Order: sequence, then C-alpha cells, then structure tokens
Amino acid sequence: MRKRTGNLIVISAPSGAGKTTLCQKLLQIMTDVKMSVSYTTRGARQEEADGVHYSFISAEQFREMIGEGTFVEWAEVHGNYYGTSKLRIQEILSSGADVILDIDVQGARQIRQHFPDSVHVFILPPSMDVLKRRLEGRMSDAPDVIVRRLLKARDEIRGYRDYNYVIINDIVDEALQELLSVVRAERARVERFDHAWAAASFLKEEQ
Repeated sequence: MRKRTGNLIVISAPSGAGKTTLCQKLLQIMTDVKMSVSYTTRGARQEEADGVHYSFISAEQFREMIGEGTFVEWAEVHGNYYGTSKLRIQEILSSGADVILDIDVQGARQIRQHFPDSVHVFILPPSMDVLKRRLEGRMSDAPDVIVRRLLKARDEIRGYRDYNYVIINDIVDEALQELLSVVRAERARVERFDHAWAAASFLKEEQ
C-alpha cells in the first residue's frame, strides 16, 4: 500500500488580504488537509474560538514555551506574540495529511529553515485601496491600527518573490480554486511519490 507523508503549505498575506477565509474554505473542501493551530497572546475576536483559530495564552505562558523550545517559529506582531508548535506540525504530517500554516512573512522565513521542502503561497489583494477598505470593513481595529497595518503590508508585499506561488484574492471563489490547484499539484510531484510502492507494484522482475 502506498505511504504518504503530508506536505507543509505555508500561506502568508498582508492583514486583510483574505488568507484566513481562503484557508477555512480549503479545509471545508479537503478533509485530508489540517490547520496547524498557532499560539498567540492577543485576545480572541468575536468569531474566534480557542483551539480552533488560535490557542490563546498569556504572555507569561508564551515566554515559558519559548524557553522550552516549543516553537519552530515565533514573532511579536503589533504588540502580541504568535508562535507555531513544531510538534503539532510533525504529528499532522506523519498522519499523511497536509498541514496549512497561516503565518506572516517573518514566520515563513523561519519555517523555511526548519522545513526546506515546505511549499509557500503568498496571497495578494487586488490593490492597496481594496486592502484599506477591507481593513476598515472589519470594524475591529482603530484607525491608527489600520494605518500601521497598511504600512506593514507594503513591507510584507516586498517579500512575495520568496514564495513558490502568488494568488491574487480579488474574487474569493477563483482564488480558492487556484489554492486548491496548488495543493493538488504539490501532492503529485515526483519528489513526493512513494517510489518503494512503485517498484514493488510495477517494477518487480517476474518470477
């Protein structure tokens, strides 16, 4: 029987580009894709649930986990800590499922060092004007926070060349189909194929 180790797919985007929505829709369609739930010290938004969107912990707990070497990547963003558990990733990959990581550009750089075979996808908004309208439409950030997010967005977008794929999220359903295509294509790469299974199934010398 063929054996499969899952792929690690890193998805980054400036805040407001819609990567979280795309990830959630992807998970609804592909049941053998799992989200690695990151840790954060920021407060949960109204629609967020602990252990589903993030694991919400205190800053003290987060610093303890840094000291214990829990995180494969971590960063301070807008005054809050975010981190990804290496053990959580490895457990999902070993089960044969793909892992989706919804993390920023800084975290993606750290992931590349630990998982050089990871696949990196950058989600772009159609324009900066659209990005601004989306951030304002969320009604969750003060005007000064939105200004900081837009400034950070320009810095993050400069790093898109470091990614394997770029998807422009103008029409959500079209962007989702592109993301699905990326996941499916990466599964079919010859480097990820079970060569032992192919040899046993097709290449054995006849007795």
